[in-house]
Amino acid sequence: MKKFLLLTAVLLAMLASSCSKYKYEKVADDPLNTRIYTLPNGLKVYMSVMKEQPRIQTAIAVKVGGKNDPAETTGLAHYFEHLMFKGTEQFGTSDYAAEKPMLDEIERLFEVYRKTTGEAERAAVYHQIDSVSYEASKIAIPNEYDKLMAAIGANGTNAFTSQDMTVYVEDIPSNQIDNWARIQADRFRNPVIRGFHTELETIYEEKNMSLTRDNSKMWEAMDAALFPNHPYGTQTVLGTQESLKNPSITNVKNYHKTYYVPNNMAVCVAGDFDPDTMIATIDKYFGDMQPNPELPKLAFEPEKPITSPVVKEVYGLEAARVMLGWRLPAATDKSIDVAQIAGTILYNGQAGLADLDLNQQQKVLGAYAFTNVQPDYGTLLMLGAPKAGQSLDEVRDLLLAEAAKLRTGDFDEGLLEASVNNFKMQLMKQYDNYDERALIFAYSFINGADWTDEVRQLDRMSKITKQDVVEWANEYLGPESYAIVYKREGKDPGEQKIAAPKITPIATNRDAQSEFLTEIQTTEVQPIEPEFVDYTKDMAQFEAQEGVEVLYKKNESNDIFTLVYVFDTGTENDPALNLAFDYLGYLGTDKLTAEEMASKMYAIACSFSMRANANSCSITVTGLSENMPEAMDLVDRLLADAQPDEAILANLKADMVKSRADAKLNQGSCFGALQRYLFYGPDFIRRTTLTNPELESMTSEQLLEKIHNLLNKQHKVLYYGPRPEKEVKEALAAHHKTPAALQPLKKTHVQLLPTDENRVVLAQYDAKQLYYIQFSNLGKAFDVTADPEVTLYNEYFGGGMNSVVFQEMREARGLAYSAAAYIVEPGYADMNYGYKAFIATQNDKMQTAIEAFEEIIENMPESEAAFNIAKESLLSRLRTERTVKEQVLLSYLDLCDMGLTEDRDRQLFEKVQSMTLADVKAAQEKWVKGRKYVYGILGDIRDLDLNYLKTLGPIQTVSQEQLFGY
Repeated sequence: MKKFLLLTAVLLAMLASSCSKYKYEKVADDPLNTRIYTLPNGLKVYMSVMKEQPRIQTAIAVKVGGKNDPAETTGLAHYFEHLMFKGTEQFGTSDYAAEKPMLDEIERLFEVYRKTTGEAERAAVYHQIDSVSYEASKIAIPNEYDKLMAAIGANGTNAFTSQDMTVYVEDIPSNQIDNWARIQADRFRNPVIRGFHTELETIYEEKNMSLTRDNSKMWEAMDAALFPNHPYGTQTVLGTQESLKNPSITNVKNYHKTYYVPNNMAVCVAGDFDPDTMIATIDKYFGDMQPNPELPKLAFEPEKPITSPVVKEVYGLEAARVMLGWRLPAATDKSIDVAQIAGTILYNGQAGLADLDLNQQQKVLGAYAFTNVQPDYGTLLMLGAPKAGQSLDEVRDLLLAEAAKLRTGDFDEGLLEASVNNFKMQLMKQYDNYDERALIFAYSFINGADWTDEVRQLDRMSKITKQDVVEWANEYLGPESYAIVYKREGKDPGEQKIAAPKITPIATNRDAQSEFLTEIQTTEVQPIEPEFVDYTKDMAQFEAQEGVEVLYKKNESNDIFTLVYVFDTGTENDPALNLAFDYLGYLGTDKLTAEEMASKMYAIACSFSMRANANSCSITVTGLSENMPEAMDLVDRLLADAQPDEAILANLKADMVKSRADAKLNQGSCFGALQRYLFYGPDFIRRTTLTNPELESMTSEQLLEKIHNLLNKQHKVLYYGPRPEKEVKEALAAHHKTPAALQPLKKTHVQLLPTDENRVVLAQYDAKQLYYIQFSNLGKAFDVTADPEVTLYNEYFGGGMNSVVFQEMREARGLAYSAAAYIVEPGYADMNYGYKAFIATQNDKMQTAIEAFEEIIENMPESEAAFNIAKESLLSRLRTERTVKEQVLLSYLDLCDMGLTEDRDRQLFEKVQSMTLADVKAAQEKWVKGRKYVYGILGDIRDLDLNYLKTLGPIQTVSQEQLFGY
């Protein structure tokens, strides 16, 4: 009967659409009011209207990924994703007829290159490729796709490739639907493979970055263990280094012809639009794409059951850890609902089995678990990091013991209802963002899910019983049916560096522009007028009591609240604050143990967190609004009456020392520490960081006293939620207990170090890729009237894929996967502006990268066409972006830090309209040209050209202890 009623609801929705030319599916009680169209050529279109701001998130999803790569050219799906940004016959070129013979010759030469084995012979062929590519580049117009997106005011131009999908995303103004669809249809139908060899260098750099990321190695090893017959395990998304050295443009073209077809694609849109207009526009441009009736179905031998643990090892520089994995059925299997619930019972960040039994009890340094859902198979994964002196096998046994509790039913049945409530809250958060909605549609399409099943998932989850979980665990989480990956510290024996070939930088042709781009620019659209925040109307302010100022914004979208207590003191005033916050998280009160409190908070779908930065700290409570008073009481009681526990503190200290040692093994952590050292200096690090002996000397009494003292201080309260202002005031009076007289706090902040002379700072990290930064303190304090020139300079020079930096460092020279350079705005009214340039590149490209940066920073390339695009893009965003929801409160705090009260975008919009390229050039000369820099490099010093670096300035080598402060 239920199935009949559900079918009736869907049929009625379909009948309701019959008055339109375009029929669509709709599910009753869908909170997103989703419409799903299927065009005659098989193209799926998912829509959800959300008129909060005049923008639309688009995601064009293609059911093809790394699993579909030919075995001889793995990584193809990923590098074709990159090539989809290179243009078509209409854009990206000034003369396609003249360009095509050279592109054909490049394609032929790459086939020769693949079949050539001798090193000298390969170098000769590559030289030919480089020569022809340079000639072809004289006709090409690099980054014209990015210019098109900038011209229509798009944000977030990007794409991503996984094992199962390739998805292309844009966030566009709502008045640019026709232009967007026209560009995308041409791009998906008629991509031209140009700039291939320099883009391949970018992909090499992305591959090199992955070689220092041990998590990536663990994932690949786990997939190989669980899926020996399926491409999930037999090949990787980035591809082998051997495949990347021998690419095939011919294979790329065949790949596009086979998979980039409408019956293998979905257009997913969410935001401010009229559905009838949207579907008509999509049909106008995509409707005549030809389907592939012979679309290949991935063939693979079904995996055999695992009867004994499959063991893998990987090595890398980062800290040791262990991963366990069990194979699950496909995303659409009926058991996946139970799998999702089981994953949260194991770990949810608050009250799961691993949370309470391992993390809260401090039995490991960290333990996590989650369910990963994919179209062909899924996985349940558990990860653990060892404490000092603990072996990976000991961590393994602890994780296995928690998984065993699912099989025996050794868990609180209340976790089922709590997990469903928390799933519901997370969905509310996702649905409240138009960009999230579009991605939800994309994943649903890729997984092959029926939208009715997606909408009814919470209903099904609410009916899952403890017995269902136990039966599921016994079927899928067998005591011997898992794979294990040991991540050990040490040099990766399989690591290879892809050597940098000799490449002639391609022409950038900045002033060239296709007729297609001109047409897009001159297309008339309905103008959208900007709306700026009026902080006297768009939020409220009141005093809860003297010394407690409340910033209030009503949540009109859902039933979730966020309450933040903000104090103007941080680690610069007290470097032990974060230790005190961490300690508090392990403690209970005289009424509740820490485990009981975590379970109560999770049961009412609420959570709290505490954090401190250099200049401020905050306590955040968030969750379902109906439970806000109870959550506030629980947190208030813990803050006021946490019970000390010396054993917990001793364990916490030991774990922090271990975590600190682990951080020194991580490339990203080391680079973050290097930047802090360069920007603020060793004194700042000493002031804000406890040394290990200082950490060891802290007592429970000292740490809890810091919490109690904090509550005696004046502070701000930020409230974003559905309750009326009066109720919030009453809730604070009843549930946020503070003394009648609160002590004032004076906010302080650190200043940038001066850069009076050039110098080089080196930090050792044993990797084939270095992280480089150059930084200058510009010596100018904040001036709000400078906003237009600074913002427009950054937009033109380093603002994104259309910028000078991206074109020069990535497109023309293939030096990096990511690079940036821009004026850094102050965070406070009396701070100075800075200048920062960054690149991650191979060690043997260091000098080329630094010299390229120096050239374009000092002698900024000038292009009227590129400037006009940058200006149009900035103005379009200012017209259509809106500061909404809790961002109103956060932006107000930022303004207060700058000594301002009015939205800075208003002045920006008014001034930029009349600005010219000459203004940007003047800004470059005023702010950037002729500066002194500190050059920072994190890399293998043994592999760097120190003689070259000495030409930049005197060299200082810093130790990890100097960088981290311990």
